Amino acid sequence: MNRSSHPGAPPGPPPLRIERLAGPGLQALLPDLARLRIEVFRGWPYLYDGDPEAEARHLAEFAASPGATMVVARNGDLAVGAATCQPMTEAAAAVQAPFRAAGMDLSRLCYFGESVLSRIWRGQGVGVAFFAERLAAAREAGLTTAAFCAVRRDPADPRRPADHTPLDAFWRKRGFAPAPGLAVAMSWREVGAEAEVPQRLDVWLRDPV
Repeated sequence: MNRSSHPGAPPGPPPLRIERLAGPGLQALLPDLARLRIEVFRGWPYLYDGDPEAEARHLAEFAASPGATMVVARNGDLAVGAATCQPMTEAAAAVQAPFRAAGMDLSRLCYFGESVLSRIWRGQGVGVAFFAERLAAAREAGLTTAAFCAVRRDPADPRRPADHTPLDAFWRKRGFAPAPGLAVAMSWREVGAEAEVPQRLDVWLRDPV
């Protein structure tokens, strides 16, 4: 993300600007978040066939959360990546369900939602910044445990790209670990499907934040 300092080298792209937004400040970024979700989640492993109307409904619910936080990465004025978090007590019922069933105290939990970044900007530390900013937001809110969920896929699925690298090692470096037995049930329309497909998303936890 830094310019080259080598004498005579052509200037590289300016570093992305990372900004954390909360409350009314994130409202203006919702269309950008919807665009990025549709772009990024269309690929493996989510294979989400994005629906702008469904995106608008989902993000309106997120933005109504008093503790909602969005971290945005900008190239100039253009948002090229975003990540979200909110108190688990304000998350969707489907997300809360497995934590309630396990008897966990939702008032201690911060739910990390999407983390989406345009492909050309990957590998430059933006994902690390997204996690760091959300962990900081969780600590500032007095929350002690962070959780996110990742869709479960069969490694032998023929739709899996040959060059796909799982993110497990990256998540572990951020201090997260799988939570055995915890999974979130969702459904969405996959690319090429006519109807929504039930999905299982495995939970990862970091305690403390």
